[in-house]
Amino acid sequence: MKEKKKTRKILKAVLSIVLAFVLVVGAYAGYVLLSYSRIEDRQEITPSSTGAAESVQTEKSYTAIIQNLGFGAYTQDFTFFMDGGTQSWAESEESVKKCINAAADKAESYNPDFILFQEVDFDSTRSYHINQREMLETRFADYSGAFAVNYHSAFLAYPFTQPHGASNSGILTLSRFNILSSLRRSLPISESFSKFLDLDRCYSVSRVPAENGKELVIYNVHLSAYGGSDEIRAAQMNMLFEDIKGEYDKGNYCLCGGDFNHDFTGDSTQKLNGGQTVDFGWAQPFPEEFLPECIIRCTDYTGDELVPTCRNCDIPYEKGNPTFIVDGFLVTDNIEVSRVENIQTDFVYSDHNPVLLEFILK
Repeated sequence: MKEKKKTRKILKAVLSIVLAFVLVVGAYAGYVLLSYSRIEDRQEITPSSTGAAESVQTEKSYTAIIQNLGFGAYTQDFTFFMDGGTQSWAESEESVKKCINAAADKAESYNPDFILFQEVDFDSTRSYHINQREMLETRFADYSGAFAVNYHSAFLAYPFTQPHGASNSGILTLSRFNILSSLRRSLPISESFSKFLDLDRCYSVSRVPAENGKELVIYNVHLSAYGGSDEIRAAQMNMLFEDIKGEYDKGNYCLCGGDFNHDFTGDSTQKLNGGQTVDFGWAQPFPEEFLPECIIRCTDYTGDELVPTCRNCDIPYEKGNPTFIVDGFLVTDNIEVSRVENIQTDFVYSDHNPVLLEFILK
């Protein structure tokens, strides 16, 4: 009899623990589901007001640079859990600030007219709630700026040893010339569970006046990496290309730059990693066949060496590790490109290298 009572108590205790676990998991799942939302499409962005120059001119050389900041976490030894690595937070507050400042230093060294940053965090667990947008806008105070949120997630309770937490991130466009207006365009994303890891993909459209009455329309992009499928990839690209072509048909100049999360040249995966049989899955070839005739992919690189723009983040970086070209520029054919260069930084402050473009408005 005593043994039966003891067994019942053990069973009750086990059931209580199981029930408590189920309730906690259920409550958390409910929290994630209820907190999910997408930012509305065509959200107007208020550009920052500065003493930036009024307009760009034709037949004059300008410089643009793009840089994915990797939310200030990616030193050479950082590996990310979503990529098969182990870490979910940057090493420290000091490390985040050092990485963001290093990226700003590198961009500033080229004296660019336009800067397009991606993965700019603010109030995120993973980057110690440091406002990277504020850091950069203060650093480039003479530039007009436009910021669009493209990632906002509920508290992610994984990895269990150091939960990734809540994330807020965006894309920041900076211009030495007055940004008249800016618009946030929501990209199509997967409707499966992976949508909880792919919040909230978009691109921004910023307008700078040109002296001839036209506009230089700047697209800052960061396309999907996680949860991508052939259908979603095609939908995102087609939306972007149709938008650019529409502006070109109006007579405007279009410059598009950022992280495409595709093999930008179509063959860098093989050329940088040892042969035709190499395949890393997520870095699908850029769909050149979708490009309208008026849009040019800038892959005529200055220099003889093919320089990567992104590293695989499942292991710490060493020369010889898998690398790719996923960042780059598109321009319409009324823009003449005089230089395009992937800048080698050996990934000391980000998992991405910057890309530089020199161009002229025809």
